[in-house]
Amino acid sequence: MSSSTGLERRFDALVVGSGASGSIAVKELTERGLEVLLLEAGRDITEADFTPPPEASPRPMGVGLGPRIKAGLRGQHVQARRAFFREAVNGFLVNDRENPYTTPPGRPFLWIRGRVLGGRLHTYGRMLLRMSEYDFAGGDGRERWPIGYADLEPWYDRIEEVVGLYGNADGLKQLPDGRYVGPGKLTQVEQHFKRKVEERWPERKVVSWRYAAPNPHRVPLGILAARKTGRLTTRTDAIVKQITVDPRTGKASGAVFVDRLTRQEHRVSADVVVLCASAIESVRLLLNSASAKHPNGLANSSGLLGRYFMDQTPSLAFGSSREHRGWEPDDTAPRDAFYPPAGGIYIPRFHNLGERTSDAFTTGFAFQGAMGRMPVPDDHPAAYGLMGFGEMPPRRENAVTLDRRRTDKWGIPAPRIDVALTDHERALLREQVRTSREMLEHAGFQVNFVGSTLGLDSRKVFPDADPLSRFVFRRGFAKSLAIGAAIHECGGARMGSDPATSVLNELNQAWDVPNLFVTDASCYVTNGIVGPTLTIMALTARACEHIAREHAQGAGL
Repeated sequence: MSSSTGLERRFDALVVGSGASGSIAVKELTERGLEVLLLEAGRDITEADFTPPPEASPRPMGVGLGPRIKAGLRGQHVQARRAFFREAVNGFLVNDRENPYTTPPGRPFLWIRGRVLGGRLHTYGRMLLRMSEYDFAGGDGRERWPIGYADLEPWYDRIEEVVGLYGNADGLKQLPDGRYVGPGKLTQVEQHFKRKVEERWPERKVVSWRYAAPNPHRVPLGILAARKTGRLTTRTDAIVKQITVDPRTGKASGAVFVDRLTRQEHRVSADVVVLCASAIESVRLLLNSASAKHPNGLANSSGLLGRYFMDQTPSLAFGSSREHRGWEPDDTAPRDAFYPPAGGIYIPRFHNLGERTSDAFTTGFAFQGAMGRMPVPDDHPAAYGLMGFGEMPPRRENAVTLDRRRTDKWGIPAPRIDVALTDHERALLREQVRTSREMLEHAGFQVNFVGSTLGLDSRKVFPDADPLSRFVFRRGFAKSLAIGAAIHECGGARMGSDPATSVLNELNQAWDVPNLFVTDASCYVTNGIVGPTLTIMALTARACEHIAREHAQGAGL
């Protein structure tokens, strides 16, 4: 094992991962005076990664089988199954042959993941929603976070000001308003859908997305801010294998990482370690960091590390509106030649908000979609897509563990992901599918298909596609909508107020290792309805303020 040039000194803080949480962590820590080392498992990015795709004439929505097959042949057979496939961003996602994971028979999980500087910030939909008190309380009433909305509200404000958010003040308790730099917009098709749905079901509110404009700098804004301080050292191609522990104190002392290209191991040291590697990767790393003082994995005296893992239940609908033709660009936010514009409709949860509205499930679901925004020929019916996201209650049995029989290209044990559907999730999915079709047909839209991991409810799909494409689509649909397809995975290193029933305290600090913090989605207690990105960023900023204050006071974290 050797030292990596420039990394021999001891840093104030080590941050692992450069996506939503890691980019905010380095900003908050360096701006508060700490010398920070950032380790990213993937490669650096270049301007060539953002070369605009060749311009093509708009064409009807189709299966897109060819590009998916090509991606699979290049080693991305899992990444190619994602619902909203876009060939131009494949380079930001992992090679699945080099980065395997396992699941039990009959329990598929779709893990879509990025390994480049910035992580999935290069591929997410840029939709940033605040969790509400309903989310922090837990939809089933049995689980609740050790913090509430009021604890995160100022941090939501802070992050929204950093990223620049577009949206409207909707005044909904289940979807708190944010701080916006400009308004959100609905297309004519979306306005039609909103009018039809809210007339028929007043409790179902159809609002605009809250979204960030594309980042023209490409490097995450938090990392750019940290670089300006002169206190950030970045090392890409650094696959962290283990968090090291001081055998005398049991505290974290740094990390061992493997160079992605040379496979040589290096050791780095720091006063504080902040894990931001993503829910599954952070759990995997902690489990692989077992030592004499932490025999079952680092920070795992409760035995709950990896437990209570969740994602949201996904459903999907596609079709067209006969009454509307062509497509409508959204000019509310700055345009980007590489990324399509963000924006669309969002329907916040309307089930079980203080009053039980379903006998079959205790949580709820929300919908996110785009209508009349997909480029199609001017004389073609306007296209839409509508995806549902349901809240899966946390269950101890759903877990991420290590598969010692399977390793990645660098010899690190692969994660084993075990998530089972219960009757609750099946009922939730069936209601998501039923509600999707109900609203779309009431609006007068043609439904191409609606389905979930339980299957399709439509006999005819993509009638204009060739028979082979339709056959492959039908056969592979359930796997493409398996749990994980929402790409909102969370849990595994849950927060809590009791070290016997949680891994982290309310400040994302490990109970067992006071100088170890985990601020990505693995800290989640429940997964709520909204996407996790904004909350991850807010939690990270909040935790890093505490880290910097304690470090400045010499508290010996």
